[in-house]
Amino acid sequence: MTSAQEYPRHAASDEAVISSTQPSSRSRFQLPPDALIIVPVRNLVLFPGMVTPINIGRERSIAAAQEATRSERQIGVLLQRDTEADLPHAEQLYQIGTAASIVRYVTGQDSSHHIVCQGQQRFRVIEFLDGYPFYAARVQLLPEADENRAEIQALLIQLKQRSTEILGLLPQVPAELARSVQAITSAGAYADFVAGLMDISVQEKQDLLETLDLQTRLDKVLGFLVHRIEVLRLSQQINQQTKERMDERQREFMLREQLKTIQSQLGDKEGGEAELADLKEAVANANMPEETAKHALKELRRLEHMSDASVEYSMLRTYLEWLTELPWSAETEDKIDLAQAREVLDHDHFGLDKIKRRILEYLAVRKLNPQGKSPILCFVGPPGVGKTSLGQSIARATGRKFVRVSLGGTHDEAEIRGHRRTYVGALPGNIIQAMRKAGTRNCVMMLDEVDKLGAGFHGDPAAALLEVLDPEQNSTFRDNYLAVPFDLSRVLFICTANMLDTMPGPLRDRLEIISLPGYTGEEKAQIARRYLVRRQLESNGLRPEQCSISDEALRALIHDYTREAGVRNLEREIGSVCRHAAMRIAEGKDTQVAIEASDLHAILGPKKFESELAMRTSLPGVATGLAWTPVGGDILFVEASRVAGNGRLILTGQLGEVMKESAQAALTLVKAHSEALKVSPDIFRRSDIHIHVPAGAIPKDGPSAGVAMFVALASLATQTPVHSDRAMTGEISLRGLVLPVGGIKEKVLAALRAGITTVLLPERNQKELEEIPEDARRQLRFVWLATVDDALREALSAKPEPAAQL
Repeated sequence: MTSAQEYPRHAASDEAVISSTQPSSRSRFQLPPDALIIVPVRNLVLFPGMVTPINIGRERSIAAAQEATRSERQIGVLLQRDTEADLPHAEQLYQIGTAASIVRYVTGQDSSHHIVCQGQQRFRVIEFLDGYPFYAARVQLLPEADENRAEIQALLIQLKQRSTEILGLLPQVPAELARSVQAITSAGAYADFVAGLMDISVQEKQDLLETLDLQTRLDKVLGFLVHRIEVLRLSQQINQQTKERMDERQREFMLREQLKTIQSQLGDKEGGEAELADLKEAVANANMPEETAKHALKELRRLEHMSDASVEYSMLRTYLEWLTELPWSAETEDKIDLAQAREVLDHDHFGLDKIKRRILEYLAVRKLNPQGKSPILCFVGPPGVGKTSLGQSIARATGRKFVRVSLGGTHDEAEIRGHRRTYVGALPGNIIQAMRKAGTRNCVMMLDEVDKLGAGFHGDPAAALLEVLDPEQNSTFRDNYLAVPFDLSRVLFICTANMLDTMPGPLRDRLEIISLPGYTGEEKAQIARRYLVRRQLESNGLRPEQCSISDEALRALIHDYTREAGVRNLEREIGSVCRHAAMRIAEGKDTQVAIEASDLHAILGPKKFESELAMRTSLPGVATGLAWTPVGGDILFVEASRVAGNGRLILTGQLGEVMKESAQAALTLVKAHSEALKVSPDIFRRSDIHIHVPAGAIPKDGPSAGVAMFVALASLATQTPVHSDRAMTGEISLRGLVLPVGGIKEKVLAALRAGITTVLLPERNQKELEEIPEDARRQLRFVWLATVDDALREALSAKPEPAAQL
């Protein structure tokens, strides 16, 4: 049932009101005495005794309402059979309706028309009348039947009892409605009142209106009430059962519990049983180890006895899904063909002969001993030298799946080992997630940027990697989320790093370090010609015949616009050139673009790198050193100057403690060699020596600049400039010995990039000469230093500068 609505007795001040209580003018139309003005309505059935508003918008309905109000006549409210018809015909209207009086006629500011009607009596249409601007019909009024029969009174009593019962089941029923219901004494009026309030369809209400026999009408209304009472009782019972199942922590799952109760009433249990059956089948087909399978079945039995509305149900189901989706025994077949593997590596990468040889050695061992433990390779080198792409090539050469796990910035141990299932939203660690993604337990897994692992209050992820990367332990790796061992011994792990200094010792001890120091200019040119140009042409929508870059242009890009160990920036510059060509072709200016070295200035602007060697070494006191950085080798200038003072040593350029000690040792060594250098010792007592290393915003440290500092100070003392084509590295001792240093290959390649022709290296580093690419050995001259005297003989020019230049 629906509650009655109250309407205002007076209209608002902004509405024009025509009320039946106002004096009316005479009607302009003459209607027969037994005729009614008809107002067709959609989706509304008016019962006798009901007061209801009607919105009217059709011209004929407005004319009918105005005429009825003007002439103080009743209207006949008839329901349309076809709700879509704007001008319904006689056959599109029901024949029985309700005669009603217009209580109020309201015209709103938006020109809308509303009437409030009170139903009076049923009528039947005899015939419709023509010639009026509104619907009109001759009707027969239908009187109410005799209500004094005992059957009628008995049904009235039943109807009142059911009405009182349903009002008790409805929430927030107004007290005025209950009193109004009990105050009605007429059986017909009571049936019409209840029928008008019930939540039933319009067709069912029209059927009640057309039921003229009072006893039959009371029976129908009573039947509707009984059905509605049963629905409300069932809804109330479901709500009660739901509330009894819930506690304070589960109130937010009320809708889920209501749905479960409804399904229980309907006997619908197929969804949950099917889900459990699928899980059981998945556990059986996962080929888990025996202990893991027992654990999974135990958890599955727990799930079967658990309510699907509980928090733990979804967590346990997700856990079982993870167990069933991991590759416990699935493997891809190793396709170990050394000739094909060599072809794949040569096709994907130019140079890197040592790396390729080590990979082929691994494949050869795997072919002879398929069950052996896989080594943990670690590619170390500056950015852009191809460490990540090497891992993909290894996967291609072996026919294995490739997955990559980025560890840069990871500072939570749970990222490696996973979270325990007690946490909401827990998941396995990145290792197990990568295994599920690979779908095979002998994949190639690349752990990228292992040197950039962090540590915080959540634990040390580098320590968690110790078990993963130890071939003796990773066969029983335990993820905190899985809580069961998982075999990682079949995985080929490949790590990448830019530098080793930031890696913990125990982690570095588990890795086989393979260094990728960088490329020579010729190697970069070959890589650009074979790979980079083709890739950039494809990415910019160009065909080889539309755009070409000459070898001279590529070498100019390498020497004048990039200075790096890898080829990442070189590829960006090639991309800029290709985009320039693509724009010219797209605009229709050219059909073919050939890029020469002379065109680069117009495309890329002025040269980004120029040789500063001649300018820097034109004065005494300037020497060129070689330095190692995390992104490859670089040249390092050491400048020394002397001013009047009292023998102080001034150091600038963001030098670290070790480098400051090297400067102090170099000055002491020059003072000790003053007689051999033919300089007066007094110049050091009467002067302040200032040593500066440019690029002062960059911190610098390490002992390898000792030789360069000694040569710079000796050049300053003797007023002899240093050869502009010499670069040097090496640590010095107070005895004048040149001690070995690290990063020889990176430093030599940096010297080659900078245009150096002669490199001075410690004699004890001579064994590393074979690590230097053959192309670099062919272009450079190497001088091996045992003492600082060797450096002086090779570095200082034969002609000293005049003293006036100091």
